[in-house]
Amino acid sequence: MKSSKGKTQANGTSNGWQTETLEEIRRLIREADPDIVEERKWIKPTNPAGVPVWSHAGIVCTGETYKQVVKLTFARGASLDDPQGLFNSSLQGNTRRAIDIREGEKPSAKALKALIKSAVAENLRSSGAKAQSSQTESAKPGATSAKRGKERMGKSANVPKNADGVVLLSGGNPQIAKADGDAPVQAYIKAMPGWKSSLGRRLDDLVVRAVPEVHKAVRWNSPFYGVEGQGWFVSFHVFTRYVKVTFFKGAALRPVPPGAGKDKDARWIDIYEDDVLDEPQFVSWVQQAAAIPGWVP
Repeated sequence: MKSSKGKTQANGTSNGWQTETLEEIRRLIREADPDIVEERKWIKPTNPAGVPVWSHAGIVCTGETYKQVVKLTFARGASLDDPQGLFNSSLQGNTRRAIDIREGEKPSAKALKALIKSAVAENLRSSGAKAQSSQTESAKPGATSAKRGKERMGKSANVPKNADGVVLLSGGNPQIAKADGDAPVQAYIKAMPGWKSSLGRRLDDLVVRAVPEVHKAVRWNSPFYGVEGQGWFVSFHVFTRYVKVTFFKGAALRPVPPGAGKDKDARWIDIYEDDVLDEPQFVSWVQQAAAIPGWVP
């Protein structure tokens, strides 16, 4: 995705009304489709948080923040009914449509959730039609079993999985269903590739030792740790060469963790394979973070 002058990327890396608007949009998207998957793509040094992408049987939409607008781009927007006229950008495209939300504007929650559901249905219809077409083609006389097997292998190769069959998303991040408790967190940690799995177990153990009553969950394909009634205080996420540990209210910690973006509250550390983790400092950050109000989606 090309960058634009004056642009600040989405998902917690911009301040003010843009961040608040995007968080509200994320809430509505999850309400419209609890099974939707959110991941971050197009990650680069100038945009370490990446761009949030919501998918269900294909990309549903992306969210970006700019100086003047929050932009939601629907991958199949041209195929969707929009009776409330939410689409107001990219109207000339053959496939995409976008919603530009300006400061002070608030799209109809009911209409937006209906549009999300329509986009998911269109993805499912399209993927179902492709599957039916593939089955019909394979059933034709002369379609050999070897050819069908080769086609299946080719399709499987497009979705990276680990030895246990867990899908690995961008950067090798495990795709684990949204759920509360220790079990989904352990499933995520087990699926972390290579040396990162050992690091994940170590981080999990340190958090539990620091906050024995910690509440665990998997959200947006990342382990989350929080205090009941107080919100989430830390999470980690797999990237290609490192694991990012984000303290949602890190700016209030002492010393302040070094990673910083446009979000005035969040701070993080990036841990590479050969890095030496300062355990006493990490535990101190965890205890401090757990003692203050955390992030509530």
